[in-house]
Amino acid sequence: MQTRLSPAEERRQWASRMVQAALRAVDPAAAVRAHVQLTDSLLQVGQQVYDLSNYRHIYVVGAGKAGAPMSQAIEDILGDRITAGVVSVKYGYGAPTRRIQIEQAGHPIPDDRGVQATQKMIALLEQAGPDDLVICLISGGGSALMVAPVPGISLTDERRLTNALLRSGATITEINAVRKHLSRTKGGGLARIAAPATVVSLILSDVLGNPLDVIASGPTVPDPTTYVDAWQVLERYGLVDQAPPAIIQRLQDGLAGRVPETPKPGDPIFARTQNVVIASNAHAVQAAVEQARRDALHVLLLSTLIEGEAREVAKVFAAIGREICRSDRPVPRPAAVIAGGETTVTVRGQGRGGRNQEFALSAAIQIAGAEGITVVAFATDGTDGPTDAAGAIADGSTLDRASKLGLDARSALADNDSYTFFQRLGDLIVTGPTNTNVDDLYIVIVT
Repeated sequence: MQTRLSPAEERRQWASRMVQAALRAVDPAAAVRAHVQLTDSLLQVGQQVYDLSNYRHIYVVGAGKAGAPMSQAIEDILGDRITAGVVSVKYGYGAPTRRIQIEQAGHPIPDDRGVQATQKMIALLEQAGPDDLVICLISGGGSALMVAPVPGISLTDERRLTNALLRSGATITEINAVRKHLSRTKGGGLARIAAPATVVSLILSDVLGNPLDVIASGPTVPDPTTYVDAWQVLERYGLVDQAPPAIIQRLQDGLAGRVPETPKPGDPIFARTQNVVIASNAHAVQAAVEQARRDALHVLLLSTLIEGEAREVAKVFAAIGREICRSDRPVPRPAAVIAGGETTVTVRGQGRGGRNQEFALSAAIQIAGAEGITVVAFATDGTDGPTDAAGAIADGSTLDRASKLGLDARSALADNDSYTFFQRLGDLIVTGPTNTNVDDLYIVIVT
């Protein structure tokens, strides 16, 4: 005889199925195969067709958390037509390949392995000529994994600034505006190195709205940002005095016109470049919506553009859950409110956590004691901040259960220690590397 699930357990099962559906929808290998087909010597990428008999060599380069399955898929399609390749992925995100060399490196803080991998990519691309084809595999995490500081800036300098930017609460767009102006490959730099070869970029987007110049800092895309924009980011977050002197000097040289800008729209180096987004947060969110409907829930797709301070955004989601409980608005019970995006955390405490765990903790405080509400915040890459968790789950009983263990939710939130809080409760979501990355998923279920 099957044991009947409690309402809370049932809500957790629904949430789990939504998350799994979302991940299946943004499987990197499947996305590559859906957008790239080879018939005889004709390679179709999106709406463009390339006659491979016109190319001497095919080089594959790339960076990001989804790089390994993307590499496997492109190898399955092109096989021995690939001359050579180098793709940089996060530690633990590797997979076996035949023609493409997978290099594992540091993320979100770049390391020496990332520099070495990028140097190998540059060496390959410097060989490329007008009758060569370069396929670039780009996914979330690519900014940290494709590392080539401009002359005069060390990896230590870049690491210090990246860490300060990540802790400041700056958005990914702001962070990348700075990174582009300190790198040989970002902000169209990779396309400049590869020119005059034909360049095709397959992009798994981890940025809201899929702005091509922001995803992995746009290595094959014109850069609309300037040294002025980069400098203003440091000023906005009070980082001018914290930034390494070499970086300050580089930005000031850029402001004074002593060093060149990144390639801009209209630059002829992009005349033979195609950029194709093959999967994004919108695909993941839509798959979660469809799964919720299969589970007979009333669904509201709130947005795929959620951003802001995690603890503040969570209050809004919690308020929507409470409103549904109270009045069956804006969607009747049983309800699922689903959204995607990427929040930020301004780190002021000494604890451990990530934006999704902090989101869940803030929501837990807001729904304390409420019957029938479950909140899930989940990072599609399987890694939330500097932890092994992908996110966390909370409901109306979270604070009561925590109190019995001697845990104080508000103290944990003040110390940015959401990981310890949810670990003690057994409410972390731990998936291991998912080998994809399309931002985050937020789910509120009300019964």
